[in-house]
Amino acid sequence: MSEELFGYQGIARELLLKANASVGDRIRIIRENRIFEGTLMPREALYGEKPFIVIKLDNGYNIGVKVDQSTIIEKVVTKKKITGYPSKPPIQRKELPNVIMLSTGGTIVSKVDYETGAVRPALSTDELLEWIPEIADIIYLEAKEVTRIFSEDMRPSIWAKVAEEAYRAMIKGYDGIVVAHGTDTMGYTAAALAFAIENKPVPIVLVGSQRSSDRPSTDSAFNLKASFLVAAKAPFAESVVVMHGETGDVYAYVHRGVKVRKMHTSRRDAFQSINDKPIAMVYPDSKEIKIIGRIIEWRDKNKEPILRNHFDEKVALVKAYPGFDPEIIEFFIDKKYHGIVIEGTGLGHIANRVIPTIKRAVEEGIVVVMTSQCLFGRINMHVYSTGRRLLEAGVIPGNDILPETAYVKLSWILGMTRDLEEVKRIFLTNIVGEINPRHTIDLYPRWVL
Repeated sequence: MSEELFGYQGIARELLLKANASVGDRIRIIRENRIFEGTLMPREALYGEKPFIVIKLDNGYNIGVKVDQSTIIEKVVTKKKITGYPSKPPIQRKELPNVIMLSTGGTIVSKVDYETGAVRPALSTDELLEWIPEIADIIYLEAKEVTRIFSEDMRPSIWAKVAEEAYRAMIKGYDGIVVAHGTDTMGYTAAALAFAIENKPVPIVLVGSQRSSDRPSTDSAFNLKASFLVAAKAPFAESVVVMHGETGDVYAYVHRGVKVRKMHTSRRDAFQSINDKPIAMVYPDSKEIKIIGRIIEWRDKNKEPILRNHFDEKVALVKAYPGFDPEIIEFFIDKKYHGIVIEGTGLGHIANRVIPTIKRAVEEGIVVVMTSQCLFGRINMHVYSTGRRLLEAGVIPGNDILPETAYVKLSWILGMTRDLEEVKRIFLTNIVGEINPRHTIDLYPRWVL
């Protein structure tokens, strides 16, 4: 019985022993005229002394129920026992690739809080290894928290901070870098890291989770194992996003950080490469990495990275739509913005009535870039008169660059120079694979909702 109540101490353990309950049994907790019923779950050793009992409800969620001397515990059904957490993290092996995980926040580093049933950050190396012991068979792990924010609160100044931490890790000789990140703006950060560190010797792998660890369908552990495998063993040295490649737990895709977008709010395979193939498929169970796309930067620890992590925050991303008011552009002119990326229609258009205002913006030194909200395909501003008028006004064509990547790239360029001709030259230069010179039909969406 004692081993079967792993992690429980104090009054919680006393009540469970009195009820002759073991982990895996269905129990009923009666407290203050409230009844909670579910499967008894193991506790974390780090928090076992606190007076909470963890049960899994029939809906699949775990909750922590606070107990005291007046609480009644009843065993309802004896079931197959659930394996508890290891009493201590597995021993790490220094001969394995040394990978550092930089945490910025998000669901991926959240695990079940057995005090409240909610999720809380798992940020230390020991916590990660206790949570996913298989990691110790892949890498020698170190973990560091850079910031703890929701991904919607990310901004260019934090990109710069994360890039600096990644650069320092490269200088120290780590074999790979994993960045834990919320999924909603992960593509932006992946693009920022792609541009901010030149001549990367090892990969930077961004990873997130669509389902929190208190849900039966969580993808956290699978994605983390896949990302650590890529960081340690992949032959490329690019900024990439590693996420589920399908709805099951078979393989993950490695997406180039400048060519990826989150395409669904909640699917496990929400991320998709746009106008490009994924670089690779990853099979965590067999520890296999299968290259299926092009590699732009190769792994080579002899390379010396260069940090260029200055981003201009006076850059805007705006979407063209029917009824678009030129005053929107005027706002950015009046606020002395340095750059505007337009997510235009079709081949790269916006209403003709807006073009004079755009011309004024360019004349006042604002860089204006045109992309397409169609995502797949590339813009061509020579086909129709609207596009030609925009080119005459000084708009830079964005080729097949994703709008968010264009926004990041322009912010990065303007962080280095304000010379308009130089900005245009650098923007039209394919630096880290953000421009794909060739498109084929198999780059179209792989699944339809």
